[in-house]
Amino acid sequence: MPEQREPVQRPASILLAATPIGDVDDASPRFIRALQEAEVVAAEDTRRMLALASRLNVRVNGKVLSLHDHNEGDRAEGLVDCAESGARVLLVSDAGMPTVSDPGFRVVRAAVERGVHVSALPGPSAPVTALAVSGLPSDRFSFEGFLPRKDGEASAYLEALADDPHTLIFFESAKRVHGTLQRMASAFGGERQAVVCRELTKKYEEVLRGSLSDLITQTEGEVLGEITIVIAGFKGKKSAEDHVKTVLALASEGMRLKDAAAEVASATGLRKNELYKAALAYKEQ
Repeated sequence: MPEQREPVQRPASILLAATPIGDVDDASPRFIRALQEAEVVAAEDTRRMLALASRLNVRVNGKVLSLHDHNEGDRAEGLVDCAESGARVLLVSDAGMPTVSDPGFRVVRAAVERGVHVSALPGPSAPVTALAVSGLPSDRFSFEGFLPRKDGEASAYLEALADDPHTLIFFESAKRVHGTLQRMASAFGGERQAVVCRELTKKYEEVLRGSLSDLITQTEGEVLGEITIVIAGFKGKKSAEDHVKTVLALASEGMRLKDAAAEVASATGLRKNELYKAALAYKEQ
């Protein structure tokens, strides 16, 4: 008789499953079984999920639903209802682990609040893969995801991280990576060491290493693919003058200068009055 295997996922539960970030062969046997056994599959992009299943020669037998940033708030409770009624609910994003800069957080939060079991099927992760190949310290790191879209907000966000000692990991689109590296150099200094990982695990994988100034030069012109940026943490001390541009960037978007100084002070631990005076002095120059 053939060996009877336990299901990957127990009934009345929600399973978060990591999908390949590039190479389809990174899909685990457990992931393939989970796709086959799930009674409900919630996918960030249903067409991409079904295309992945086809490449894996997997038949998806369960009900397929879309779950993305625009509908997760409405779908979360319904998916938890399905699990609560006894269904195996599987969550997958386009690449990597759901909830990590991808949909799924609202579903998990609703499930936890209602006492529905949640587990994860580990697998590929772009932030961890980029960190592993970066050659930068990996004992302490912070995943920051995508920066704010507005330039002023992005600059202020980076300035608040300028003296963070952790290795920092960011996602960025190919068309914005050059400008983002320029903002990073302005906030962190052009000499800060960093790594740009492009198309990880794919045929044209590329890892660019050097200072931020070096990487700005290396990314001039057309850049294609999915990008992960890893930056060395800060080593040293910062003064109020080092954060003046952050204060002024917040003020340029409508915030009172004193309020901007207070916000930066809260993020950096510096004194509000010192930041305010430094910003005034910079403006006078």
